[in-house]
Amino acid sequence: MATENGRLVRNFEDIRMRDGPIVGGKNASLGEMINTLGSEEIAVPPGFATTAQAYWDYVDANGIRDTMADLIADWQSGKRNLGETGKAMRRLFLRGSWPEDAANSIRMAYRTLAARVGVREPSVAVRSSATAEDLPDASFAGQLESYLNVTGEAALLDACRRCYASLFTDRAISYRQAKDYDQMGIALSVGVQRMVRSDSGGSGVMFSIDTESGFDQVVLINAAWGLGENVVQGAVTPDEYQVFKQLLSNPQLRPIVSKKLGDKSMKMIYSDDPQQPTHNVPTSKAERAAFVLTDTEILQLARWACTIESHYGSPMDMEWAKDGADGPLYIVQARPETVHSRRGDAAARLHTYKVGHGKGRVLTTGVSVGEAAVAGRVCLLESASNQEQFIDGSILVTPTTDPDWVPIMKRAAAIVTDHGGRTSHAAIVSRELGLPAVVGTGNATYVLHTGQAITVSCAEGDTGFVYEGQAEITAETVDLTNLPALRTQVMINLANPAAAYRWWRLPADGIGLARMEFVVSNAIRVHPMALVHFDRLKNTAAKEEIARLTKGYEDDRCEYFVDRLAQGFAALCASVYPRPAILRMSDFKTNEYAGLIGGAEFELQEENPMIGFRGASRYYSPRYREGFALECRAIRRLRDEMGFTNAIVMIPFCRTVGEAQRVLDVMAETGLQRGRNGLQVYVMCEIPSNVILAAQFAECFEGFSIGSNDLTQLTLGIDRDSSELADLFNEQDEAVKWMIAQAIKVAREKGCKIGICGQAPSDHPEFAQFLADAGINSISVSPDSFIAVKRHLMKVEQGV
Repeated sequence: MATENGRLVRNFEDIRMRDGPIVGGKNASLGEMINTLGSEEIAVPPGFATTAQAYWDYVDANGIRDTMADLIADWQSGKRNLGETGKAMRRLFLRGSWPEDAANSIRMAYRTLAARVGVREPSVAVRSSATAEDLPDASFAGQLESYLNVTGEAALLDACRRCYASLFTDRAISYRQAKDYDQMGIALSVGVQRMVRSDSGGSGVMFSIDTESGFDQVVLINAAWGLGENVVQGAVTPDEYQVFKQLLSNPQLRPIVSKKLGDKSMKMIYSDDPQQPTHNVPTSKAERAAFVLTDTEILQLARWACTIESHYGSPMDMEWAKDGADGPLYIVQARPETVHSRRGDAAARLHTYKVGHGKGRVLTTGVSVGEAAVAGRVCLLESASNQEQFIDGSILVTPTTDPDWVPIMKRAAAIVTDHGGRTSHAAIVSRELGLPAVVGTGNATYVLHTGQAITVSCAEGDTGFVYEGQAEITAETVDLTNLPALRTQVMINLANPAAAYRWWRLPADGIGLARMEFVVSNAIRVHPMALVHFDRLKNTAAKEEIARLTKGYEDDRCEYFVDRLAQGFAALCASVYPRPAILRMSDFKTNEYAGLIGGAEFELQEENPMIGFRGASRYYSPRYREGFALECRAIRRLRDEMGFTNAIVMIPFCRTVGEAQRVLDVMAETGLQRGRNGLQVYVMCEIPSNVILAAQFAECFEGFSIGSNDLTQLTLGIDRDSSELADLFNEQDEAVKWMIAQAIKVAREKGCKIGICGQAPSDHPEFAQFLADAGINSISVSPDSFIAVKRHLMKVEQGV
């Protein structure tokens, strides 16, 4: 019989990647994983695939090959429009009858699957797999149809027929034409796979690479309740998890660098209606407030992603499903990632965008797709059927997109959607088209209107911004080749964890300064002492806002601070691992602390906060010691539980050697002990006493980082914020340079590392030369100044 030699149907166990021309890329990949990765304990549901031959037998048995060719030729010559052509092509398949051999082969394979899983009529997923699909140069994302919860032989044969017809949806025809594929040279295989009962569990999409920056050391996972179609289609905003690959091999570590809760407003479940076997229902409040995956499940999926990527030898785009509330995980699809894997030599060039003059207030935010920025006018469309209303070059604003939107998306300058995540259809296609997109805003179609002038910025990290007005946008391309290692290390200053991966291609020697204040202000927003003493807060409004922000942390609101801070720093550490990342502990002034939610009840009012109760003096004070303990808990989690031992702690504004020892003692009480697990502790060199007693400070710390702004202020006795004294504030004043040179000299004598973090070396090449001549170990600059400083130092060291 035909099934015996696999001419019409093949079990997944009989398929390898080389069989792509026979069963399409999707099915070939399923067979490859079942046959080669089962030993790695990667679970893939069993099933079978119809072959390309079965498709051509169907075409010829119904005598439609010539008619198909004529219809395509008429469309390509302009005699028919796309809609007429697609409808006529699909009708040819839907009105056709199955050849007996093919029908019997599909029935027999279904019965064999039923016997294997022990169910008389198992529920199966029926997916299209074109012989040109999932190639490195084309994703065919969502172009062809899939049918879920198909039960029974008759329903299966009908679903397979509809898959054949979907090869000629308008969007699929248009996509192939754009990619210059032969419309009549592509066949379709149908994959039939046992359904994972994710209707009562969860499902989603996973990439073995950061989809926006191309950072290849993280696994990105999206997750939603129910069947996975809502994630792929962008109908919901899913949970998002990021896991750092290099530390996954150690089972004692938990390198989950980011967990973001999605709204997951609905879920797709099974239906009792055989004509509509799935439908959407609203999720419960409990489901919306809970993560779909546990940490153990996140790590398991991430390890599978690394194994799959290693096997295929390229970044991968995968779909996964969880069977029931407490059931096992499965991989249900795997295909090559189709954007960053094609960059080739372009990976050696860094493209940066800056949004400048003309930027107004923030209108909405969402998930950033791409790294570009665009200014233009809105064209708001509710449905793809209104595509004739779209004005070429406009910014498309819409609730969500599916493959029917692709012809419109190709004509857009940027895309903004209400719904969707980083792995939704809108995100995938925008990346492939090279368009910036902000997806999952929740309210774009409510706050924006057709004709409105806006700026869409995806150049500021993983949050995308939509600004009022058309701003000036500057773009720069930096060549990263031919940048040799130097005697003086060049590091970067980073504050925003959301933008950390944007700079991963820079050949930096690490992060010279990461300010805790940025993470606290933006990702946490709450004063740590207000979390420690939540029950005693008097400000009702602040208490309500803290309760809202810490939802899910009711049992330990302090854990909210520790969790968010550890994850924020983890992204920064991951971007340069294993190179050092110097993390400065909190250095808010009292007025800045008071501005945090709940902070006013815990802060003094000072006349001059700049030289007041800040830095090291807070850490052992009863006023803040409990808050500092939370900072230390976060760093310990970062290093000991996540595994980022490249994190170096830095203490700011440490006035005396005695104060240094008191701070180290408080840290040790929290388990953050200098030397344990390789922990190094640096100190900011920003007070004259740090220079005068540099030898004694060197006994307490492994390194110094010169804070030239404060050191200039305190050396010259000038308020750096005073407009009246602005002309006198000069980091290159001889007194300041003497201080810096002296600190470098003593540090080198004591075997301590010493660097500088500040803008001066970027703005003044002669200052960078002075530092290099003085023997400084490292200069840390803003990322956009990195190349200029690196090249200048190269000239200095080469004596040019």
